[in-house]
Amino acid sequence: MTTSAPVHTPYDGSAQPFTIGLQQLDLKDWIEIDDNLLAYLAEKERLFALYGDRILVEESGTGDAQKEVLELLSTHLVEHYPEIYSIDGGNVKIAGWNKPISLGETAIPHLHRAASLVQEDLVLMRKDETRGWHLAAASLSFPSSWTLLEKFGRSMDDIHAPVPDFGAGTRNAGLITRMFDNLRPDRSVQRMNWSLQPDGNLYHPLASHQKGARYTDEDIAAQSYVRVERQTLRKLPVSGDILFTIRIYLDPISALKKHPECRNLAEAFARQLEALNPAQLHYKGIMTIRDRLIDALKRL
Repeated sequence: MTTSAPVHTPYDGSAQPFTIGLQQLDLKDWIEIDDNLLAYLAEKERLFALYGDRILVEESGTGDAQKEVLELLSTHLVEHYPEIYSIDGGNVKIAGWNKPISLGETAIPHLHRAASLVQEDLVLMRKDETRGWHLAAASLSFPSSWTLLEKFGRSMDDIHAPVPDFGAGTRNAGLITRMFDNLRPDRSVQRMNWSLQPDGNLYHPLASHQKGARYTDEDIAAQSYVRVERQTLRKLPVSGDILFTIRIYLDPISALKKHPECRNLAEAFARQLEALNPAQLHYKGIMTIRDRLIDALKRL
């Protein structure tokens, strides 16, 4: 992957941690493609060969919605990135990638084929009478301190139970449910989230306490990576399900030096770290290194 100045910096204070922080999304900006596309696709392919049952899950009865996702996504990509994506017969071709993606019926689920087109992971949320909105299918190669198998089939309240101030009965839980209920096909939304990790791996299922234990006494800035999640929510017009996309951006803290607003970003990031309470620090796995991180950011 190429290393450059961070593209998204929710640690600049514009997206406070542990808030919903939704923004309206222009559908032309739904999917983000950059120079790392082929590297991400290769990593997805490698991980699926190793951990296929941990990356792809699906409930019965989701096939039509998955097909809707593949059709919607392929149409969007060909329209907005014609220099990269094209339709050849019944396949989507990707420039520089010699493995076309079939749009027809194959043994590979439609949702996984859709996720094989882009850097984003794709999660299908469905509502029923017993669980409300729940995780019904997913192709997720790049988890951020969680595993797909532990979330599959679970309700939104269960999924968010470990997150401070987002469990069942909280104000945030109610807001999320209402937002899902009221989302329209023509009014998609996005949000940003960030975490820190002690390596540059996109596949990161380690629980927070495991992640924190892997930091050493060496230079904390040299071993810390900022993991930014760009998340979008889009209501599918036919099935009524909601497609949740998760795009990971991963940069070493040192990459902030390349940003023209390095000083302001580092100071804002330090302030966010200072404001986290113990429960939030534990959830992010940085309880023991927070002060060292703040010092390192201030030295930037």
